[in-house]
Amino acid sequence: MKDPDSHSRTGPSFTLKNRLARQVWTLVWLVLFRPTPRPLHAWRRFVLRCFGASVGPSAHIYAGARIWAPWNLVAGRAASIADGAEIYNTSRIELGECAVISQGAYLCGAGHDYESWNFPLVSAPIVVGAHAWVAARAIIQRGVTIGEGCVIGAGSVVTRDMPAWTVCAGVPCRAIRPYEKR
Repeated sequence: MKDPDSHSRTGPSFTLKNRLARQVWTLVWLVLFRPTPRPLHAWRRFVLRCFGASVGPSAHIYAGARIWAPWNLVAGRAASIADGAEIYNTSRIELGECAVISQGAYLCGAGHDYESWNFPLVSAPIVVGAHAWVAARAIIQRGVTIGEGCVIGAGSVVTRDMPAWTVCAGVPCRAIRPYEKR
């Protein structure tokens, strides 16, 4: 075991370029994104695209959604991110066509290696399949894929992949029952 006093956790986890880009994004979010009226989805798509996001037509990204790094966001046609949802995308987070991220949901693309004295940041992509729904206050951890049409129940904590066309819920989240669209 290494000496815990021989390291420092105070160094930055991201490059200076990344940190500066996030500062500029935060300023733009505060001035040009957050204060916009609810129906101005096209404007918010435009602002996100200016920062490198890939946002499909008719996607609804609400003004109160927090997106950490737009350049790591892919949102398909008619995907939706509600007010109060937080997208912590140190790595790519992809939302399929018509995917819905509800109020207060947290997609957390990073954590720390707690087994290392240096406590380094570890990051992995998240994929939310087409027509999937992440309900209010659910948490999706890094490296997880939510299958097409999957429903993640409110307040669930998802730490592993969830199957397509299945209702899933709980802490930790587990498959409850398959379903078919009517």
